[in-house]
Amino acid sequence: MEGQKGGLQTRAGGRNRGGQAKGSRRVVETFGPEETFALGERIGRESLPGQVYTLIGDLGVGKTVFTQGVAAGLGITEPVSSPTFTIVQIYEEGRLPFYHFDVYRIGDVQEMEEIGYEDCFYGEGVSLVEWADLIEELLPEHYCRIVIEKDWEKGFDYRRITLEEI
Repeated sequence: MEGQKGGLQTRAGGRNRGGQAKGSRRVVETFGPEETFALGERIGRESLPGQVYTLIGDLGVGKTVFTQGVAAGLGITEPVSSPTFTIVQIYEEGRLPFYHFDVYRIGDVQEMEEIGYEDCFYGEGVSLVEWADLIEELLPEHYCRIVIEKDWEKGFDYRRITLEEI
């Protein structure tokens, strides 16, 4: 993770921290869950109100560990788990509200409207959306797309994490 400096986030309104331009892309390699957590924690510390992150990756790739790191970086101390059956879990104890979405089981994008996703995406908190490719049409114009991938040839704990400003 050395050498990975600068802002990683894009706010829903299109404002960008650290001079990151739309379309900028960075790859971070982690070699254990502690490093994946630490990257998430750093992103959480740097997050600003209105930022939206999308999180894409296969089952078991480390999305929950990464998300727990983001929550820790926001100062959230309560347990964080994937909100698979509730679609969104809201954490308000940190320095900013944290809206953790898991849309894997969403049946229709109308469900997102019913839970008030716009208040989260365009509000004063930080939104992280797992399986966001399933609701792409609802995403704000600007967000940070995070893809976590395994590469078994590089070891069981290896992860390639791509961060791209959209």
